[in-house]
Amino acid sequence: MEPISHVFMAFMDIFLDALPFMILGVLLSTIVENFIPEGVIQRMTPKHPLGGVLFACVLGIMFPLCECGMIPFVRRLMRKGMPVYIAVIFILVGPILNPIVFASTWMAFRDNPAMAYSRMGLTFGVALVIGFLLTRFLKSNPLRHPIEPAAASLPRHNHTHGSQHIDQHDHHHGHAHDHKHDHSHAHDHSHNHKHDDHGHDHHGHNHAHGDSRLMTMVSHGSSELFEMSKYLMLGALLTALIQTFVAQDSLSAIGQGAFISHVFMMGFAYLLSLCSTTDAFVAVSFAKSFSPGSLLAFLVFGPMIDVKSTLMMLSIFKARFVLTLSIVVAITVLTGSLLFMHFFLA
Repeated sequence: MEPISHVFMAFMDIFLDALPFMILGVLLSTIVENFIPEGVIQRMTPKHPLGGVLFACVLGIMFPLCECGMIPFVRRLMRKGMPVYIAVIFILVGPILNPIVFASTWMAFRDNPAMAYSRMGLTFGVALVIGFLLTRFLKSNPLRHPIEPAAASLPRHNHTHGSQHIDQHDHHHGHAHDHKHDHSHAHDHSHNHKHDDHGHDHHGHNHAHGDSRLMTMVSHGSSELFEMSKYLMLGALLTALIQTFVAQDSLSAIGQGAFISHVFMMGFAYLLSLCSTTDAFVAVSFAKSFSPGSLLAFLVFGPMIDVKSTLMMLSIFKARFVLTLSIVVAITVLTGSLLFMHFFLA
């Protein structure tokens, strides 16, 4: 029972520490999803490539979305006219460059706050490198399918036209009906009753619309919370199992390697597919066995490229582009984490 008890305690420590930040991330994601018009972002998009890279980084601060909701959000932005290179950078760095992730990293690494600043700094550096490469070498369209521009006004126009047609039809129908039965008191009573019902139905329609909006928000928030929770629980469980059953000497031998520790933690982050608002609490549990540079590689590479983000990117980008992007990001993060380890985290 001793190992099982240790696994359970380690699992609960990681999960409960990360849970408040996960809920906060879901709440803000739901607000962004339902109340922020995408056209505002399209009008703010700079034309210069460097400005576009900086703008993609600022978007993370403005819209603190987890990578779970990043792809659908970016797809809508591209439909509004956002350039592909800005969308790709936002997909990569948006889940990290936001205040919730900074706060969770700071709380997890209270004894080493430089980790939080290093995480933001390396992420920004990756954004500059990827942005430069995309604007210079991306010549063909990387999208799997063309994204047609959104026509937001069409449904409203059709709805209005349909409503006018129905109202006009009801008006003429009612006029002919009244003319035919002008002397029928019983029918006038029935007609007035129906008119009152029409007003009641109109009020009920507004009420139903508000309920529909609320139900949409609840549905979006609950589905995203469930999606993030299962990855967090899986990551916490695997981490607890590793800490319990893998000898600390073996972990230390890997964790203190100048190169292999970074590669190991990047691969670990790819497989775990943790949410960026909670992964710092998993990373800090390896602080005694792994070097700060390898933990930094874990914290930066995982939110950018992992199993679930790879599958989601394949839904809108060509496989060759996703593979090339993943390799370039891996090389950039690995190089950057080694440099940060040498100059800032030593």
